[in-house]
Amino acid sequence: MFEINNNNTAWEEKWPAPAKLNLMLRITGRRDDGYHLLQTVFQIIDLCDWLRFSQEDSDKVSLKNPIAGVPEAEDLMVRAAKLLQSKTGYQGGVQIEIEKNLPMGGGLGGGSSDAATTLLVLNKLWGLGLSVQQLMQLGVSLGADVPVFVYGHTAWAEGVGEVLEKKPLSGQWFVIVKPACHVSTQAIFADPNLTRDSKSITMADFLSGQYKNDCLDVVTRLYEPVAEMLAELSRFGEPRLTGTGACVFVQFEEEAAAKTAFKNLQGCREVFLAKGLDMSPLQKKLAVC
Repeated sequence: MFEINNNNTAWEEKWPAPAKLNLMLRITGRRDDGYHLLQTVFQIIDLCDWLRFSQEDSDKVSLKNPIAGVPEAEDLMVRAAKLLQSKTGYQGGVQIEIEKNLPMGGGLGGGSSDAATTLLVLNKLWGLGLSVQQLMQLGVSLGADVPVFVYGHTAWAEGVGEVLEKKPLSGQWFVIVKPACHVSTQAIFADPNLTRDSKSITMADFLSGQYKNDCLDVVTRLYEPVAEMLAELSRFGEPRLTGTGACVFVQFEEEAAAKTAFKNLQGCREVFLAKGLDMSPLQKKLAVC
C-alpha cells in the first residue's frame, strides 16, 4: 500500500523540533473529562532538538539513544511513530536518533515538539499522505502541546490548545532561564488553588499588555527556585513564566539588549538566547525536502 523511495535524501536529513514559549496563559474552564480550557499565545522560537530517522527492515520502532529516565515505550517519539502505524496500517519500522538540546520539564514543549516532528517527518518518509489537520488530531492524543508544533506557526490558541489561529508577531528576542527544578504539569493542573475561571480576552487585549499566566501563583508557591529566578530576571524587564514552567523568560525588542542580559545571566544555571519565529523551521524544511 505504501512505497518508500529509498533514494529519497530526506532519510539522510536532520530534522528540527523547535521550542515554544507561552507568552500568556489563561485558564477559562474545565471540561467534563478533566482537561482544562485555556487561552494562550504560542510563540515558536529558534531553539531546537534535532531528530534523524533510519529505515528498519521490520516494523520495529526504536530509539538509537533513549533519553535518560524515560522508558522507551513511554517516549513520545516512539508513541507518535506507533500511532501512525496503527492508524494507517503502515508495516515498516524506524529507528529514531535525537540530539536533545531543550531542557526537560521546562515548559518549552520539547517532548511535544519531538513527537510532532516524528509525525510530520514520518508522514513524509513513509508516504502516508495525511493532512496537517489529520496529524494535529492524532497529536492531541499524545499531548495538548503537540498540535501547535504540527501546525507550525506562532498562534493564538483556545480549547485545550488545539484550536489554533496564526498570529504573526514582530521578531522579538527572548532570554530564557531554567531554574534548578522540574515542575510537574500534572501537579500544577491538579492543585485546588489553581485559577480555573479567568475571563476570556482577545488578541488585542494581549497586545495591549495582558500577559497573565494563571499557573504563576501555584508554581511559585510550590517551587521556590522559580520564584527566585523571576525576581532575578526582573532586573532586565518584565519576567514571565512559560506554561507551567519551570522556565522563565524576559522579552526584548532589540537583539543587543537580549545579548547583554544573556551574558549577565550566564553562570551556574541553564540560560538560553532565542529569537521569535512566525513559522517553524520544520515547516520550512519539509517544504523543500
